[in-house]
Amino acid sequence: MALAAPVAVLVVIGLGAVMSSSSVVAIRGGLDQYAIFERQLLFVAIGIAAMIVTTKIPYQAYARWAPLILMVAIGGLAATQLVGTVRGGSRSWIGIGAFTVQPSEFAKFAVVTYLAAVLARKEGYLGQFSHVALPAIGSLGVVSALVMLQPDLGTTILIVVAAFAVIVASEAPVRHVAALGLASLGGAVFLARAAPYRWQRLTAWFDSTPDILGADLQVHQAQVALGSGGLFGVGLGASRARWSYLPNAHTDFIFAIIGEETGLAGSLTVILFFVFFTVVGAVVAMRASDSFGRLLAIGLVTWLSFQAIVNIGGVVDALPITGVPLPFISVGGSAMIVNLAVVGVLLNIARSGVEPPARRS
Repeated sequence: MALAAPVAVLVVIGLGAVMSSSSVVAIRGGLDQYAIFERQLLFVAIGIAAMIVTTKIPYQAYARWAPLILMVAIGGLAATQLVGTVRGGSRSWIGIGAFTVQPSEFAKFAVVTYLAAVLARKEGYLGQFSHVALPAIGSLGVVSALVMLQPDLGTTILIVVAAFAVIVASEAPVRHVAALGLASLGGAVFLARAAPYRWQRLTAWFDSTPDILGADLQVHQAQVALGSGGLFGVGLGASRARWSYLPNAHTDFIFAIIGEETGLAGSLTVILFFVFFTVVGAVVAMRASDSFGRLLAIGLVTWLSFQAIVNIGGVVDALPITGVPLPFISVGGSAMIVNLAVVGVLLNIARSGVEPPARRS
């Protein structure tokens, strides 16, 4: 229950922010002003249903299904290159009737689950580098390559970080973790340098004279929105940034709208609930009844928490912009459904966990 509470609050906050931030986009697209909000409400309902289902599934089953889950994720990512649709320069979605599916969201769960299952099973053999490197490179290499073909460096970074959280938490020696970490860091720099727009976005963050009409437009407008909010905000539904001043206000930059409408108080509330979720998630991992549950919980919590850090950090200009949504809050069907389903998995791990020892009176 302690894990579900912060998630429920974040989802409710997100729905309110979506109602406000998406209305202008909907109107300018010839839709009813609540069309995007109603669609997001549907995804939340589906996500809650998925969470209820995953709460009932014993988490140990994912260890047996891990190879199949990874293969399905790889198949979905490969399919985006054949029949995927392009949005914002990235071929990340597959159209299914009136809806679209983003396989990379499922791939995050697949990689974490696969590595947790393999490293838990090989616990006594992780002193040998091959037993750590082969499953890590095999799963991360294929998935990362397919995600980068879209291309989507932000999601690739999230997958790698979540996977490394699993590796660090395993019995793998520090020297093996360090070797894989250095290799991944080198790969990230290479990928960032390989595409001019990604390198420009990174160097713009370091530039002391930002280009507020070019590469730094979104960050600048986000700063204006946050600054306009003051301590308690301009009021719910009264955002000015949403009127096309701030691109992607209902997706990647929705935190700026929250800050504008509810002020510093509202922004800090969102951050505190993410911190609460992270702390409770860490406790769930520590109390897991077996190694697989512990590694799985650590990977899942790291993924969602780090994604929140990356998104909020980008909006407040503490980190480079990566284009990843804010979990439980930003508009997005696949992300919302998968994220809530992951919460169900964590709840099942918590339910099966070891109770802390009772205090002596």
